[in-house]
Amino acid sequence: MPRKSPAPGPVCEPEADAAERLRGRIIGAAFKLLMERGYAGTSTLDIATEAKVSKRELYALFGSKHGILMQMIAIGTARMQVPLHLPEPRDRKALAAMLVRFGATMLREVSSPVVMAVYRLAASEAERSVEVANALELGGRQAMRHALADLLRRAQARRLLGPGAPDAMAAQFFALLWGDLLLRQVLHLAPPPTEAEAKARATAATDALLMLYRPATAPSTADARSRTPKAAVRPE
Repeated sequence: MPRKSPAPGPVCEPEADAAERLRGRIIGAAFKLLMERGYAGTSTLDIATEAKVSKRELYALFGSKHGILMQMIAIGTARMQVPLHLPEPRDRKALAAMLVRFGATMLREVSSPVVMAVYRLAASEAERSVEVANALELGGRQAMRHALADLLRRAQARRLLGPGAPDAMAAQFFALLWGDLLLRQVLHLAPPPTEAEAKARATAATDALLMLYRPATAPSTADARSRTPKAAVRPE
């Protein structure tokens, strides 16, 4: 009687863990070299050598040097989007809590040493290579604007916000949230905000945005009465 072939099982977890460790090693090596040599001065061979992997392994996981950079930015962006992946806000209080949490998380994540180093790299490489700036814009800043604009669009559909272009509203929120703090940090003129400072900035930005885009409210009972035509008094 022929033996039955064993049913195919899931991918072996140790193998998945090994691939993840390899990915982390390559990203770590890339970060180190990019900070030391700049984007244009670092090759995929340099990164593979630093990470002690073959170029074939590097290309299999990331495809290119640009792919590694995009992955570095995507990691930080994904962490910032976590507060937006919540149930739909049912009232303005829930929306405000979500915006405060998102704003505070964004301030902390962008101000982290790794993300701030990528901003400084983009600034220093702007003339030699626009790839870093484009990757940061498309993979980081633009992704965050779109995610926030989508939340604001859904809040408008629930009549929690007044009329306005969600993309412009998202840009206003970021401007209120950051002010000149990002530039000051890139130039080493300001330290990262503390948790309390991040929450205070996020709360102020949220309050200002919700004030700017208050939804239309139903007239009060007194106003409604004043506009209701009085019944004609019939002469006796």
